[in-house]
Amino acid sequence: MQVHLSRPDITDKEITAVNEVIRSPFLALGPKMLQFERAVAEYVGRKHAIAVNSGTSGLHLLVRTYDIGEGDEVITTPFSFIASSNCILYERAKPVFVDVEADTGNIDPELIEAAITPRTRAILPVDAFGQPARLDRIREIARRHGLVVIEDACEAIGSEYKGKKAGSGEFSDAAVFAFYPNKQITTGEGGMIVTDDDDVARLCRSLRNQGRGESGLWLSHEELGYNYRMDELSAALGLAQMGRIEEIIARRERVAAMYRERLSRIPGSLGLRLPFVAPEVTRMSWFVYVIRVAINEPSPKRQAEVREHVMSRLQEAGIGCRPYFTPIHLQPFYRKRFGFKEGDFPVTELLGRTSIAIPFHNHLTEEEIDYVAAVLEKALEVAS
Repeated sequence: MQVHLSRPDITDKEITAVNEVIRSPFLALGPKMLQFERAVAEYVGRKHAIAVNSGTSGLHLLVRTYDIGEGDEVITTPFSFIASSNCILYERAKPVFVDVEADTGNIDPELIEAAITPRTRAILPVDAFGQPARLDRIREIARRHGLVVIEDACEAIGSEYKGKKAGSGEFSDAAVFAFYPNKQITTGEGGMIVTDDDDVARLCRSLRNQGRGESGLWLSHEELGYNYRMDELSAALGLAQMGRIEEIIARRERVAAMYRERLSRIPGSLGLRLPFVAPEVTRMSWFVYVIRVAINEPSPKRQAEVREHVMSRLQEAGIGCRPYFTPIHLQPFYRKRFGFKEGDFPVTELLGRTSIAIPFHNHLTEEEIDYVAAVLEKALEVAS
């Protein structure tokens, strides 16, 4: 049996929407992008939404828009996809890492204040795997120190923290969603900035479009901008997906529930831990399903060996899987640039050694989940 790691949820509605654009005069900067922006803004409860060609682009534009640059520092997490730190380096600012919570993998707010210096300009929390960070505590710290909060909600559209949607103005100055094919909704490639600040929105719109101004004159450039635009085909796909977002999230909730029911039968002695959802997260919009293995093993070396064995057995059985995440500070570029080493952020490193993303998408069947669970249990038995 072949069980894919991820798969987008595309229906005839999406195909029809894309075909309509192909038959239209607009392949870029057309009405679908504006409609998609309005749909996301209304869903999240924000005044503005600015479509871009990736979540990475959205994060970069916000760092630039808030005038964060050389000599400045941004506090963020090393347990994330590398874009959340690279976007800081693009503007020659410095990412300052603090460790994460062991249960959620999100930045630990209790470690943030000790990392604040006179050079700190912002906090950039990441909603790992779709679970919002402790955003109220982060917002409180930021306000006390006069810092901007840029929420990386790229994995969390639809999630809610204390009844408020991820990316809402309750907890951040601005936020970014991403729509890669493995996300809850997809545009193929794409992202969305959301904010309530008119000036931030205006500048982000300019910067994504080669620095053009509101006049719309094609050869009039008011800023040093980029080509970070979203095309009409992507926007049409995203707009159709937004029309189905509650259905899509509910289907993902169902798959997560099936996994929890089946995997909870595996004996705890085999060292398996299932995803933890904090009680403050009043709705979890599942991005990926990440398990932890080897939690009973005493040494880092042994933890890594067990994880590799389990992944090899899953892959041999035709089951897609991937380590999630490799700590950013241990990536070769970051080691070389900043001198990071193992032991700098122990919780992040523990999660990096023991976490595995297993197949997760809306099309998974009970038979496939049973198969994944059976192969996983056998692999853990052999490893122990």
